Amino acid sequence: MPLMPKRVKHRKQQRGHAKGNATRGNFVVFGDCGIQTLDRGWISAQQIEAGRVAASHFLHGEGRIFVRIFPDKPISAQAAETRMGKGKGEPEYYAAVVRPGKILYEIAGVPEGVAKQALKRISHKLPVRCRFVPRHHKV
Repeated sequence: MPLMPKRVKHRKQQRGHAKGNATRGNFVVFGDCGIQTLDRGWISAQQIEAGRVAASHFLHGEGRIFVRIFPDKPISAQAAETRMGKGKGEPEYYAAVVRPGKILYEIAGVPEGVAKQALKRISHKLPVRCRFVPRHHKV
């Protein structure tokens, strides 16, 4: 089942621009380690789900995976070879807007080496560069 919002205020959204770095969601909070994006971009609901499936398959049901992003931006598209005019296309899919520094996934309950391998499998499914980040305990 694809990730998408239950209700939206406006069906179609403008493209916008994602300037700057992530100011929220840029620390590992729920798990022991996670992956952090180094690029800005859109991650579609299908890509988010593909990453989750790849990690859960690799972990064989052990540990816990936390998905820290949600696709709430509708991306619309016109049919190919359509003439100009006739308005904006219908929403095709939903995407999550990510900025550099955003934590995308976290894993808890497995050794760090196994978690690193699972997160690497997730990063291969994503259109942005990512890095592995451990949880930093504050004293």
